[in-house]
Amino acid sequence: MKQQHNHTLLYYQFDGLAQYFNVYHGIFTRLGGVSREPFESLNLSRSVGDEAAAVHENNRRMLAIFDATLDRSVTAWLVHGKTVAVVDQSDAGGYRAATDAIITNDRSITLTMRFADCAPIVFYDPAHHTIGIAHAGWRGVATNIAQETVSAMQSAFQSKPQDLWAGIGPCISVDRYRVGPEVIDAVRAACPPESPIARSQPDGSTHLDLNAAIESQLRASGVNQIEVSGLCTATNTQEWFSHRAEKGKTGRFGVVLGLQ
Repeated sequence: MKQQHNHTLLYYQFDGLAQYFNVYHGIFTRLGGVSREPFESLNLSRSVGDEAAAVHENNRRMLAIFDATLDRSVTAWLVHGKTVAVVDQSDAGGYRAATDAIITNDRSITLTMRFADCAPIVFYDPAHHTIGIAHAGWRGVATNIAQETVSAMQSAFQSKPQDLWAGIGPCISVDRYRVGPEVIDAVRAACPPESPIARSQPDGSTHLDLNAAIESQLRASGVNQIEVSGLCTATNTQEWFSHRAEKGKTGRFGVVLGLQ
């Protein structure tokens, strides 16, 4: 991934997606906002207990990097499910409730979503000029939100999986993601056989590899152009919000995606 600076904001861009000049995107760190501890400083979520005015300003700053505005952005209220919404200008300035992926071919809006250990999955179809963002924690993987998003893009925009580019953004790494057997069983059931989704540790615990699980589902869906950021949110809380590493008292970082 490429690291970018703009005034006080620090964000990253996928190498593969940055080569397309008709799409803009950024995965923003926690740096450069106005929120106070424990949400310092670029918290983009209104649901974690932060001050509304601070969250509003943080979102404004993030979108302004791409000359986008709050009244032309669309987001989702995440519930760790598998609902995918097709959005357009009628959704501008609002959000889709109980939704974990949003897709569009509308150039007049900007897609945003927020994370803190779960994986952002960014989609682009250069053949049909369509985009999408999905939110995948272990529950999202267990419901195969990656496959649901690919299928929704096929249905709504006639996208072909082999044409899709997908990026898996910063999330909790396998080294930091200790889980119980019920989580491993639920994820394994949703992934192709023999997928390397789990790693046993010397202390007898098992860790989930969220990146590997999502990548296996994307490939099973026919998507072959995949970039994995490899950035761990729980390891680097100087740059990223991490729900697990910060014991739930933290903010959410943002992903921005739009069509030129």
